[in-house]
Amino acid sequence: MAELNPIIQLGNPILRQKAAWVENIDDEYIQQLIDDLIATVAKANGVGIAATQVAESYRLFILASHPNARYPYAPLMEPTAIINPKIIAHSTEVVKGWEGCLSVPGIRGLVPRYQAIEVEYIDRNGELQTQTLTDFVARIFQHENDHLDGIVFVDRLESNLDMITEQEFQKRVVNKT
Repeated sequence: MAELNPIIQLGNPILRQKAAWVENIDDEYIQQLIDDLIATVAKANGVGIAATQVAESYRLFILASHPNARYPYAPLMEPTAIINPKIIAHSTEVVKGWEGCLSVPGIRGLVPRYQAIEVEYIDRNGELQTQTLTDFVARIFQHENDHLDGIVFVDRLESNLDMITEQEFQKRVVNKT
């Protein structure tokens, strides 16, 4: 049965460490961690979560885009375990978009990311997957992949002026008042 894991916050040194490769995908601990991450991201209204955000230093994250209070315009997709990911190609086009983070509550930032990426990863069944991701889903992948290298979205801001509180984001961007 999946359990909810506490999400660590900015300042915890684990968020700044490079995560270890997952060696044995079939390991019961890894499979349980995947289930726990899926439950945790759903409960937190997130669209993705990295293992490092629950203090587990593995190159593993969940891509779980769905419309919710934090991201009302997110596309709907099944939560997907992304293990040992690599970005193997990317567009030249970079787009700035609003991001938040479950480990940086209350803050949003306007972050530049590649508009399209080609990725490789291992799924929870041990199968190699190759996909091209665009727009918001590509943004989530890049955000979560950064966590595996100890990078938090605020590190990618071009200026402190690109930050906004969650309350102002909801008022100005989501509700456009």
